[in-house]
Amino acid sequence: MSSNDNDIKKELWAASDKLRGNIDASEYKHVILGLVFLKYISDKFEIRYNELVKEGLDLQDYAAAYSEKNIFYLPEKSRFKYIASKARSDEIGSIIDDAMIKIEENNKKLKDILPKNYSRPELDKRRLGEIIDLFSNIKIVNKNKKDILGNVYEYFLSQFASAEGKRGGEFYTPSSIVKLLVEILEPYKGRIYDPCCGSGGMFVQSAKFLEAHSENINNISVYGQESNPTTWKLCNMNIAIHGIDGNLGKKNADTFFEDLHRNLKADYILANPPFNMSDWGGDALKDDYRWKWGIPPAGNANYAWLSHIASKLSENGKAGVVLANGSLSTQTSGEGVIRENMIKDDLIECIISLPTQLFFSTQIPVSLWFLNKNKNQKGHILFIDARNYGRMESRVQKVFDDKDIEEISKTVHNWQKGKGYKDIKGYCRSVSIDEIAKEDYILTTGRYVGLEEGDNEEEDFNSKMKSLTKELEECFKESRKLEKSIKDNLEEIGYAIK
Repeated sequence: MSSNDNDIKKELWAASDKLRGNIDASEYKHVILGLVFLKYISDKFEIRYNELVKEGLDLQDYAAAYSEKNIFYLPEKSRFKYIASKARSDEIGSIIDDAMIKIEENNKKLKDILPKNYSRPELDKRRLGEIIDLFSNIKIVNKNKKDILGNVYEYFLSQFASAEGKRGGEFYTPSSIVKLLVEILEPYKGRIYDPCCGSGGMFVQSAKFLEAHSENINNISVYGQESNPTTWKLCNMNIAIHGIDGNLGKKNADTFFEDLHRNLKADYILANPPFNMSDWGGDALKDDYRWKWGIPPAGNANYAWLSHIASKLSENGKAGVVLANGSLSTQTSGEGVIRENMIKDDLIECIISLPTQLFFSTQIPVSLWFLNKNKNQKGHILFIDARNYGRMESRVQKVFDDKDIEEISKTVHNWQKGKGYKDIKGYCRSVSIDEIAKEDYILTTGRYVGLEEGDNEEEDFNSKMKSLTKELEECFKESRKLEKSIKDNLEEIGYAIK
């Protein structure tokens, strides 16, 4: 992305932020992202329309001539050119709503997906017109064939996630984490699945990986599921704007209670499930077919997600999953048994500990788990401590640079190939399952890789104390939630604690 493109993204964001006024960020994102999407599909339509006119066969007004190229057909009053001509009208909100309705009527794939609330009184129509004017001057791609609007959509998603803080984490996984997962898994071809797909970042990055390696996007089939109805709509728009033909089911649905891809066996699974979800309904699913390694506790869904993902892997399937660090060592409510059984099945391939401050939604320390149904290094697990990687991009946000991602993924690939890899104290170590068994099947990275040679003990102590106090703070929060839940349950059955 050139600096010019970055300027465009920032200019659009600054202008769009003015439009927000007194509308909540979580509501407003659908307004602005809907406009980006409308501009994108309109530009694609115009390109195809002009091609058809040039061919001279009078097919430019036939929907089939667009759908065969995976392009949405737009009636005249739904095209951005028409909407832009009415940008200064007092009725611009209603004009956009009508346009969205007509687009859905003409394209079954978009049914019930597009936002249709632009006529609401609290949306400033003068500023809405100004945004439409700004968008009118941006083309779908620049002269270098870079997808500007796709990148604008992603940039806006990250900005909204930042603005929403904890709630932002429900629909957005920071792109550098997604990129690390994808670079390690290398999804060149096959079925890609995300059981909690949010706004679709895992799919978009997989497509970019293929593009970077000059591979065809049609080499992959995308399957996703999302329980939040508005996030499900965002995801549908996001994959469409990146030219990905995905199957997200006909509606939003709870993955545990209504698996929309029940018979799917995926070659690659990428997932960032909600951390430590306590109200996932486990009590009603004790006999579920997915709990091959043990029954996950009703009070924490971490191992339910992990078990669901493992059950979905094809014969040579691989998965990359983001989980809270507590899942590496917990022994409560049968979680330790599930982890032990997965390790004994030689399903876990690699654990990578990440630094704090990578997420908008939490400071809780997290790790990446990599599962593999057909490991090269059988009987061993690779541990990587990446807590010293990354840089602060803002006062609160840390990111991995491309160099970090390349170094970490290269370590994993060298180990998998058994070529060019060596243990490095404080950073990486290949550990036998026999040794892990002696440690009660605990997978905490620091237990195996040790401290870096020549560590400054004082600095190490200070950084560890900061990390531990943050972790302790999160534990206290969880403890208070659990205490309240127990008190509420006791009160319900007549044993209130004062």
